[in-house]
Parts: sequence; C-alpha cells; structure tokens
Amino acid sequence: MGFGTEVLFILSLGLLILGPRRLHTLLRHVARAKGQFEEASRGLKSQLAAEFDAVQQGEETAPSASHELAGDL
Repeated sequence: MGFGTEVLFILSLGLLILGPRRLHTLLRHVARAKGQFEEASRGLKSQLAAEFDAVQQGEETAPSASHELAGDL
C-alpha cells in the first residue's frame, strides 16, 4: 500500500463513520491546525537563526574569555 492509497482509505473510512458534513468540518480543523503549526515552526526557525547569527557575530567582535584570563596572570 502506498501513501496515497493509505490516505484514500483513511478518508473513505472517515466518510463512512462521520458522514460528509462532520468529515468536512474535521478536515477543515486539521488543515487550520497544520497551518498554525507550520507558521509557528517558521517563526521558531527564524528566531533561532537570528539568535545563532547574533551569537556568531558576538564571538567575532568580543575577545574570548581565555584571552582575558591569560592577560590577568
């Protein structure tokens, strides 16, 4: 069974159990939740990338702690 066949089977089973109106409502909620999840994922990725860039730029401009400690000796 391929992925498309499995999805078709699940949708057919849902149609038989829930009926067309309730299945449509359920699929709409699932699609909305998927969209919100993808939007949150994009936001998290961009925030992590910005933090990573800020840390890398901070390492390039600031002297490392080991150099500061060596200078104190």
